[in-house]
Amino acid sequence: RRSGQYTMNHDHSKKTPDGASFDRSGSQDSLDELSMDDYWKELENIHETRGNNHEERVALVVKEPDEGELEEEWLKEAGLSNLFGESSGDSLESMVFLSTLTRTQKAAVEKRVETVRQTMRKKNKQHQIPDVRDIFRLQNDSKGKICDGSEPSTVRTSENKNEIQDGTKGPKFSLGTDEQKSPLEDMPFSDTDINLEISFAEQAANLKDSSVGKMCKGGGGETLLPNFRLPKDKTGTTKIGDLAPQDMKKVYSLALIELTALYDILGTEFKQQKAVKIKTKDSGLFGVPLSVLLEQDQKKVPGTKIPLIFQKLIAQIEEATLETEGLLRIPGVATRVKSLCQELEAKFYEGTFNWENVKQHDAASLLKLFIRELPQPLLTVEYLKAFQDVQSLPMKKQQLQALNLLVLLLPEANRDTLKVLLEFLQRVIDHRDKNKMTLKNVAMVMAPNLFTFHGFGSKTIEQSEFVMAAGTANVMRFMIQYQKLLWTIPKFIVNQVRKQNTESQKKEKKDKAVKKLLKKMAYDREKHEKQEKTPNDADVPQGVIRVQAPHLSKVSMAIQLTEELKAGDIVARFLSQKSGNVQTLKKEEVCLYEIGGNIGERCLDGDTYMKDLHQLNPNAEWVIKSKQS
Repeated sequence: RRSGQYTMNHDHSKKTPDGASFDRSGSQDSLDELSMDDYWKELENIHETRGNNHEERVALVVKEPDEGELEEEWLKEAGLSNLFGESSGDSLESMVFLSTLTRTQKAAVEKRVETVRQTMRKKNKQHQIPDVRDIFRLQNDSKGKICDGSEPSTVRTSENKNEIQDGTKGPKFSLGTDEQKSPLEDMPFSDTDINLEISFAEQAANLKDSSVGKMCKGGGGETLLPNFRLPKDKTGTTKIGDLAPQDMKKVYSLALIELTALYDILGTEFKQQKAVKIKTKDSGLFGVPLSVLLEQDQKKVPGTKIPLIFQKLIAQIEEATLETEGLLRIPGVATRVKSLCQELEAKFYEGTFNWENVKQHDAASLLKLFIRELPQPLLTVEYLKAFQDVQSLPMKKQQLQALNLLVLLLPEANRDTLKVLLEFLQRVIDHRDKNKMTLKNVAMVMAPNLFTFHGFGSKTIEQSEFVMAAGTANVMRFMIQYQKLLWTIPKFIVNQVRKQNTESQKKEKKDKAVKKLLKKMAYDREKHEKQEKTPNDADVPQGVIRVQAPHLSKVSMAIQLTEELKAGDIVARFLSQKSGNVQTLKKEEVCLYEIGGNIGERCLDGDTYMKDLHQLNPNAEWVIKSKQS
């Protein structure tokens, strides 16, 4: 039977969109039979545990969308629902948003608006649907020029849709950097550098048209995973968690549009799945939605972002030692795991559960059970398929870019829990000399737990499991190996957020923006208004910034900007003062924040060059405060 499974898997390697040849790193050839064995064994263990409590399961139904429904939903998710429907007139904010999009992003929006328009015309709905061309024409008229001063790029109608990668049709859409070269010239020198300054979809469009675009194949042996790295960015790397919630909302919309544009360019279908709401447990540990778990956990431990049971199971596994051979691969005893599960449900929150008797392999089985039992997958119903489809993208770099955008799209609770899981898996791999669990083995064992989901109607999953096996294991491998890169917000997206904020501020009365900031910051009202009127505070000369720490110290510092001055230097200088609450603080507990100007709020990475950042956001205020818990 097993050889049959391999064949199915092998056949799959030929079926890729547009007949593109499949990156061998995603096919079964690149994974030795032993490690594939781990995958099938894990699957058997899962079915065994599932069989025990099969009658309790409520299958999650994934709804097949009607024509145009997907696109309508997509536009809503992207924050562009006011381009159609009753509220189609009220789209000033959308116009600002559209004005900051790249050519490939605009094309993705146009394509969806066009589909919705045609569907609604068919259904003869009374909604006023603007013509796609009018949306962008309107936006260009209202702007005159795109915010960096270049002429608006011409809007493609259906006749010239295919000229998307052709820079000759109207000027290049610019992200407003001073030295605007063509994206191709700007491509990083090294194949392993991840360029975060230029839209991923634009890079893919340019690669498609250039000789550079020879797809880098090569077997997917563990040693052959490229050593991808992020070149240093003088204005600082932005990590998830560094930005304020209102800017993260914009990041979400941009990431959704960018991912769709990338999949469009690469000829891969991007479909968000929709789950029909089902009744779920509203208390307990296993089979409870993440949001419900966190709500009950936050009553016990305010501010906790990871379910307590999840944290405890990981701590329990680590307590024993991560050197145990076959850790995560060898299952616990099924009957014992089941009774532990029931006992935990009854005693965990009361604090009467006795952890001393829990064997390490049982704890590992409980951890995997917790992930599988979630009523919706950890990678979410919406995006599980998109995570799986990453394997069909032609280049490893593009697979990584797509995963980066998908992580940005996950709800906060799912993303935070996934991060803790991946960090734990990396610590297991760090002991591979003793526990014999390499990156490949861990990926093989964990993939079925994250990617095979009881809800998607068992039949389709059963068949596709064999087809997907090596591919999902490969995606799992990428997520573990490149987790640090995946939690970075690409600079081109941060730049687009900055642009939106700048444009919105121009459009709104300055008054409103000031009020928002006043609420946000615990500053003295009069002082703040005085600074609004005179951005270069009378007592702050040119080339000097004032750094305040209202919650920590009465002292503010005037700092002379030099070419080499970094955010970390300012924090160190501040901590060397002995005033206020400063003595008790550690370097990792505080952050220098960039607040206002063209960003809501951003916690700066220590290597940020302040002079470069000050040029990018001259109206920002600089505040040292404790990191958001």
